[in-house]
Amino acid sequence: MLTLTLASLRRRPTRYLASFVAVLLGATMVMAFGSLLDTAGAQPVSAQSRDTLETMALVVGGWGQLLVVFAVTSTLGLAVRQRARELALLKNVGATPRQIGAMVVGEAFVVSLLAAALAVPFALPLGGWILDLLIDSGQVDEALSHSVGPVALGQGVGGSVLMAVVAALLTARRATGLTAASALADAQYDTGRTGRARAVAAALFLLVGTGLAVTTATALRDEGADAQAAAGPAVIAVSVGLALLAPALTRFGAALLGRPLSLLCGAAGQLAVCGVRHRIRRLSAAVLPIVLFTGVGTGTLGMQVVENAAIADEGVLKPVDQRNLETLNLVVIGIVAAFCCVMLINTLVSLTTFRAREFGQQRLAGATPRQVRTAVGAEAAVLSLVGVAAGAFAGLFALIPYSVSRTGSAVPNSAAVPWIWLGVTGFATLLTFAASWGTARRVLRRSTATEAVLAA
Repeated sequence: MLTLTLASLRRRPTRYLASFVAVLLGATMVMAFGSLLDTAGAQPVSAQSRDTLETMALVVGGWGQLLVVFAVTSTLGLAVRQRARELALLKNVGATPRQIGAMVVGEAFVVSLLAAALAVPFALPLGGWILDLLIDSGQVDEALSHSVGPVALGQGVGGSVLMAVVAALLTARRATGLTAASALADAQYDTGRTGRARAVAAALFLLVGTGLAVTTATALRDEGADAQAAAGPAVIAVSVGLALLAPALTRFGAALLGRPLSLLCGAAGQLAVCGVRHRIRRLSAAVLPIVLFTGVGTGTLGMQVVENAAIADEGVLKPVDQRNLETLNLVVIGIVAAFCCVMLINTLVSLTTFRAREFGQQRLAGATPRQVRTAVGAEAAVLSLVGVAAGAFAGLFALIPYSVSRTGSAVPNSAAVPWIWLGVTGFATLLTFAASWGTARRVLRRSTATEAVLAA
């Protein structure tokens, strides 16, 4: 199977491109924050500096690693599901489930190992930059020098490869558990529902996020900016919980928006609704990064706006250390949001590029290229509306509790908050449309309908 694994990767190296990018970016971010622990242990540091470095690495890095796990699992699962037809054919010619599973896991191991190794030279300057920000904001000693050791490499390289292999095992288990006939049907129609384990995990994350939100509004009331330590993880936990429910949310969105899209877009709208309903699990993979990006963006930026308005209402100048801390928070959140943003583009491009055969079949059935592009745009409308609605709702779990903690009112004290909401959700929507429609346009221009069907 090793020969088949390597031959498969050489034959179609772009098949795991989305997973490669996810591991590359994720390992870079995880190693950068993990290097702060190596820095704290490699040289004498004060108790305050050690506490700051460990908090930054464990809290911010830990939640960042959780986002990476979901991104890698989602893209690997998508890559395997897109190969359902190929895996079914392998079963038909006599391959055993164990052999197919070994091939899938082997491919994931090779791809993740290459991506994690390539992430090392990118993680080193990023970790040093984060340490410089901590020094400039006065939170750690100026004499500290950046160090990279076993923690960063273990988390970045070892952890990334391990979670990729585990994700491949879980995905391969489902793929190999189907009969050849069922696998061929699954390749054409993917209407799977949310599994029990996924639903339980979603409920746990939602409970954790709700608990942190309640803690922010009660136990941390009148604690100033310190309440962000609970409000920030609250929005991430709720975003992850809702992202786990992406298949159910996508199905609900398709049912809710089906008739309006059919009326607005005609035949293309009906084509889009049918496409979403028959490919719930695959298309819901694009909803996950939209939810995470929108939730993290609206929640954290909204908290910072509330904090700035509260300081202004108090009639005092913002201290230098507070301004430095604000800059650091924005940079850290920017790194996480940028990761979610890239993963959104990565997933949408992978999804749309894979559909070349489907687009060719639609054109052979009589659909014009314009109708196909319109259908893709209508699908993007469903995905973006579902994602930004869920993400904006998740953002409330940080904004409202923090507003109560900081000002005593659940209503934010700044008129800029709605504009933050509109800006983040609008950007996520625009990004979804641009990635989906632009990729579909490129795929349609690259080959004729017959060539697309024969090449796929």
